[in-house]
Amino acid sequence: MKEKIYLIPGLMTDERLWSRITPFLTDYELVHVPIPHTEDFDETIDILLDVFKEEKVNLLGFSLGGYIASYFAVTYPNRVNKLFMVAATPGASEEAEIERRREKFAVIEKEGFKGLPYEKAVTLVEEQNKEDNELIKTIQDMFMDLGKETFISQLTSTFNRVDLLEDLVGLKLNIWFYYSTKDRLLNHKSIAKLQTLKHEMTLISREGTSHNIPLEVPKELSIKIKEWISK
Repeated sequence: MKEKIYLIPGLMTDERLWSRITPFLTDYELVHVPIPHTEDFDETIDILLDVFKEEKVNLLGFSLGGYIASYFAVTYPNRVNKLFMVAATPGASEEAEIERRREKFAVIEKEGFKGLPYEKAVTLVEEQNKEDNELIKTIQDMFMDLGKETFISQLTSTFNRVDLLEDLVGLKLNIWFYYSTKDRLLNHKSIAKLQTLKHEMTLISREGTSHNIPLEVPKELSIKIKEWISK
């Protein structure tokens, strides 16, 4: 029987986020778990509690999904076997970021939901991927298909983030972080704080700007996932 890994996507991403990494992980059973449509993290993890049938699960979360996975882990540590966070931290949202996100709501109310423009999508990928039209289109399509209600729900939930770092440090779990050193969507203050704490978690950084790591560097990420599962 294949080892099962539950995959939780991030803000305005769905199962297409994993489309380029699945060919490298055929030895595992990968189960995509959509982010529940709620702004309350307690409700979110209670919904996930019903989704996970095994006594202990392997959780891999990307971005917002990484925070959700860490929230689940600190709340139900007895239900988690291993935890892997990609382009994610367990930190609270910063006030400046919350304000920028509130401004996005004001724009939507005024101009309507228009998805993710091509020019904006291009800025979200690394330099070597800016000519990858299939990649750009995938990012745009996920954003547009998930739509306005999901965008508002998921973005609002980020206002309610609390810092889980110290709770996470105290867990006796196999926990890995994987992130890009110049990812401008990542909370680098949370990473810096983690580096000052005594812990047994594994932090792995890669040089680059990528946030959408599963789509941009799937082979590189798959190697780390295999190492994580084998530990």
